[in-house]
Amino acid sequence: MPHIVLYLSGPVDASLAQCSVDKVIDLTCRVLGKKPEVISIQVFFTPSEQWFIAGKTLAETGRSAFHLDISVTDETNTKAEKAQFIRELHAALKELRPDLHEVSYVHVIDARAAAYGYGGRTQEYRHQQAGV
Repeated sequence: MPHIVLYLSGPVDASLAQCSVDKVIDLTCRVLGKKPEVISIQVFFTPSEQWFIAGKTLAETGRSAFHLDISVTDETNTKAEKAQFIRELHAALKELRPDLHEVSYVHVIDARAAAYGYGGRTQEYRHQQAGV
């Protein structure tokens, strides 16, 4: 795990999507310690005319933005790791989009192990089977 949903402002851009996914995977593995083979990412683009910050569209302000939701199994990451992930992710996406608005959010969702899983098995089941 985890499952990640990344929203980017602007028109669909396959190159930006791939570069963003590469950065997200790197940080998810390096900072949060997740295995790349179980990272699932969906990327959605929202037109700048439909993304509002402080009541103004990004098209009006000439800025870009992102929002990322990442679901991880509860108690597998520390507060410090999550803070580092949020900080480094914002910096990484700002490298890709220098006009990035500060109001670009990251939500690390701590999902209960018994209520979260893939392949038909919960993370709690995997934990118990590992004998940890």
